[in-house]
Amino acid sequence: MAGKSAPKKNLSALKRDRQAEKNRLRNKAVKTAIKTITKKVETAVANKNREELQKIFAEATKTITKAASKGVIHRNTASRKVSRLAKLANTVFKSEVA
Repeated sequence: MAGKSAPKKNLSALKRDRQAEKNRLRNKAVKTAIKTITKKVETAVANKNREELQKIFAEATKTITKAASKGVIHRNTASRKVSRLAKLANTVFKSEVA
């Protein structure tokens, strides 16, 4: 008697597998983009480049908020990330005012 064959799946399970794979790849790309833009903000803060920081921070906020609206990350996670970036960015803005 031969070994066990692969379990048969119905069509809906096969489709669900295809959808899950597409969503996994899309979510991975979005999460990578969030990490990249976060690092850009941190670099701009380290360089104390105010104009660049404003532009990058706005882009980071947009990217993170969009990810939350699409369900890639939870909205509280998005809020926390934006808050931490804003706190970091404010260190540059406050240091130049003082």
